[in-house]
Amino acid sequence: MDRQTFLSRLRERPFLFDGAMGTLLHSRGVPMDTSFDGINLTQPAVVADIHRAYIEAGSDIIETNSFGANRYKLAEYGLQNQVQQINAAAVNIARRVIGSAFREVWLAGSVGPLGVRLAPLGRVTLAEAADAFREQIEALVAEGVDLLVLETMSDLYEMETAVSVARELAPELPIVAQMTFTRDDRTLLGHAPSVVAQRLAALDVDAIGVNCSGGPAQVLRLLLMMRQIAPGKLLAAAPNAGWPEQTERGRMLYPATPDYFGQYTQALVEAGAVLVGGCCGTDEAHIAAMRQALDHPVPSTIPLPEIQIVTRAETTTAVLDPPTQLAENLKNGRYVVTVEMSPPKGVATQRLIEGAHMLKEAGANLLNMADSPLARMRMSAWAAAQLVQKMVGLETVLHFPTRGRNLLRIQGDLLAAYAMGIRNLFVTMGDPTKIGDYPEAMDSYDIVPTGLIHLIKQQFNSGLDKAGNSIDQPTNFMVGCALNLTPADPEREMKLLRKKIRNGADFALTQPVFDPAVARQFVDLYEATYEEKMLPLLVGVKPLYNGRNAEFLHNEVPGISIPEPMRQRMADAVDPQQEGVLIAQEILGELRPFTQGVYFMPAFGRYDLVANVMDVLRESGD
Repeated sequence: MDRQTFLSRLRERPFLFDGAMGTLLHSRGVPMDTSFDGINLTQPAVVADIHRAYIEAGSDIIETNSFGANRYKLAEYGLQNQVQQINAAAVNIARRVIGSAFREVWLAGSVGPLGVRLAPLGRVTLAEAADAFREQIEALVAEGVDLLVLETMSDLYEMETAVSVARELAPELPIVAQMTFTRDDRTLLGHAPSVVAQRLAALDVDAIGVNCSGGPAQVLRLLLMMRQIAPGKLLAAAPNAGWPEQTERGRMLYPATPDYFGQYTQALVEAGAVLVGGCCGTDEAHIAAMRQALDHPVPSTIPLPEIQIVTRAETTTAVLDPPTQLAENLKNGRYVVTVEMSPPKGVATQRLIEGAHMLKEAGANLLNMADSPLARMRMSAWAAAQLVQKMVGLETVLHFPTRGRNLLRIQGDLLAAYAMGIRNLFVTMGDPTKIGDYPEAMDSYDIVPTGLIHLIKQQFNSGLDKAGNSIDQPTNFMVGCALNLTPADPEREMKLLRKKIRNGADFALTQPVFDPAVARQFVDLYEATYEEKMLPLLVGVKPLYNGRNAEFLHNEVPGISIPEPMRQRMADAVDPQQEGVLIAQEILGELRPFTQGVYFMPAFGRYDLVANVMDVLRESGD
């Protein structure tokens, strides 16, 4: 079907989509931990039966069972090499069912989100996302779908990528683009309906709209907002059967009844929808009720809510808070001396504060506050950092892991840290929970370090959150990234570092260095390869504690390599702690000429040994 035919037919009357596929597959005995898309190959009759039920209920358009049939989602089930076969089977199953129908039914190729986070928030580049969409959409188009439905997207960049690929592969095929929203009428990434409507309206698609989300009441409200922003676009609506409730056995129940859906159908049409249907929790009974409402229209008894889109007044200002002392030190060439400290395991902070005072007296001009190192439960790092700054008078660098935080919490935590005066950050992935005190704890994340650096430097420091909304005034965070100066794969490490620098990293904290010559070679190689100066380095120095400690670090800690002569010195030492201090001083002396600071990592909380290493800095006049 060409786009002109599609548009002209939709102007004649509203068309009815089908309902949920996953809900019905599960109700027919398919386990939730099964690839619903892979069922096309193993149980095609079950899929066909669902298509048939929706056609008999009155659907004008049925969607292929291919919502998650992309390489990333299929990889969860080991099916990533069967993208073409699964999508082709999805089309062929539906075509056979349509062929036995006694009326016209259109076939839509369903394309859902990839299930991975795209750059800059995640590791999947837009080019990689485009390749994945191309692989799936090419299979659907080759088998002869009538239109494409790109649905349940929450990332506008992902939607734009999918549309670009679809239009490239099928210039004349109709495309429907549908986004999904959370309970607060925003996407998972924080975009308001007005922003979504503007961005979707700018795409080369034939209809835009909302699917999934909450129930009909929310989708009706969102649809009216979209119509106000994009009055020239045809609209589509496919709500869930209300907000789901999970039973004790893990089953999701949806409260909205078929009658309720039937009542909202005419309201959705009056709001401008020319394509209506159901999403999660709906079945053939819901679609039959919607069919009845479309075939026998009566004025809706559901009043359309009054929609007023308010643009929040911009209160951002070009006046920034003054730069941090760390920023001033790096700018003025003052050598930075910082020490990693761990927050206490309980509520007592005396040892933390006493240690910070001692390190300040020994020569530290900055302190690093680790956040749950080794995934061990400790006091909040922000609280510990704020206490040190207030009671000791030293600026801190707050370690800010992305692991275990969703995008909402990350942004709230950033605002809280800034309000408490913590303005130097070290962005890192964080240690996996499986190695720590609570291995069963949630270990997911919404954003990778490079994406978080971009968010902080390009948006928060410009007065905007991830969704582009004002945060009242710009922050002035100083952001550090992680770096290994003696990596096993220098080329990979350089590429990752350059990505971090491009996203705005101000400095790097490195892993402990035990071979200064190799570290210098890495710096020289980076500068020669990219013809640009290395960013400021606060180089890691870790005083060795004894021979066993040296062997453990060398053999069991990823990214750390200690030369054999150095390990032998520690094994043979009469006073191993003093030998560890001497080795650290020697390493520091070789690192000084090409670094801007030192980042001490004490062994076993022995701040006194770090203070002893600092003696060499005082002797040199620093």
